[in-house]
Amino acid sequence: MVHINQFVMNNQRMFKKTLSYYIMHITVAMLVGYFVTGSLAMAITLSLLEPTVQAFAFFFHEKVWEKKDKAAQNKISA
Repeated sequence: MVHINQFVMNNQRMFKKTLSYYIMHITVAMLVGYFVTGSLAMAITLSLLEPTVQAFAFFFHEKVWEKKDKAAQNKISA
């Protein structure tokens, strides 16, 4: 449990950034889904499914870039 709490504390900014991205993505996906299908139910379904998957992908994408940034900084300071 300590590891989970530490993980959450160390990644608060990224979690907030991921959440704001998720909300923006849901809004855009719902609008696009509605304009393409003309169905509010389909638009809601698509707007919740696809951005949820994208939010998880975004989080891990950011973690990879964060690791690359740290590696580059270590090279520079070495």
